[in-house]
Amino acid sequence: MPLSTIYQPVEEDLAKVDDLLSSATEVNFHRLAELLDYCLKDGGKRIRPALTLLSGKFYDYNLSLLLPMAAAVELMHTATLVHDDAIDQSMVRRGRPTVNEVWSEDKAVLLGDYLFAKAGECAADTQNLRTVKLFAQTLATISAGEINQAFNAFNLEQTREHYIERISYKTASLFSLATESGAILSQAPENSVKALKEYGHNLGIAFQIIDDILDYISTEVDMGKPIGSDLAQGTLTLPAMLILERYPGDNPVKRVFQNRDKQENTKLALELARNSSIAQECYQVAVDYCSKACQNLNLLPYNASHRALTELANYVVERKR
Repeated sequence: MPLSTIYQPVEEDLAKVDDLLSSATEVNFHRLAELLDYCLKDGGKRIRPALTLLSGKFYDYNLSLLLPMAAAVELMHTATLVHDDAIDQSMVRRGRPTVNEVWSEDKAVLLGDYLFAKAGECAADTQNLRTVKLFAQTLATISAGEINQAFNAFNLEQTREHYIERISYKTASLFSLATESGAILSQAPENSVKALKEYGHNLGIAFQIIDDILDYISTEVDMGKPIGSDLAQGTLTLPAMLILERYPGDNPVKRVFQNRDKQENTKLALELARNSSIAQECYQVAVDYCSKACQNLNLLPYNASHRALTELANYVVERKR
């Protein structure tokens, strides 16, 4: 099912989030406006703001509070992408040059800082201290995940538990912020707040696992960026871990991490993932996390948002980019 269909219960309000994001580009400094326009109008999926709005649809749907929070999670997400690209020196994202490639790494870092600040401003517009604190905690969690990844680059001595913890910090924390804040701002009872938080957490883990699979088996055209970049940058993801488990002796993942003919061995690792059951095993792990996510929906009222969140979980594991 396409996202446009899944988003139908909040379609009009999601357009208002886009309007709010567009207003963020209205600044007096034209060079900053140019940077903001470039990164905020690049056709992202808007999954995170949709999660906030859909999570708010179960109880008291207060759009005056949910809109700024939905904008806050999308601005935070955009800021993390801008910083990630600068850190990784990535040249392409979503089929076009990154901010750091068009301008420079230092300008990309400063733009990311600005976006984080604007995200915090939007979160504060909810006038809900619990939500603002949750926003700040999530920002700290994401940063801790990035630091963890940086210190473990090219480290082969990582377990699946380390991997799940890392992606929980880097990716799932923002998904759970989106869903938990939507529940809080709609005055959901605490058991429903917890259920939506857990839904977002597990969905976020599944989303990142699929991202990591696609980095091995997709194409640059579909992904809008080079594939194999995780391995080349020394990031040990689930497909690489399965290659190490299946071929414990000499294998292309080890050779890449040992800086031995990185380009050729990256290519070999991608071929191993494509031409074996490794990708399917990774998909099954993602499916299991999506199942965990949807189990939490059983604790919520059954309505259009319930159906949309179920379909969104299906979309996450079926997507190709």
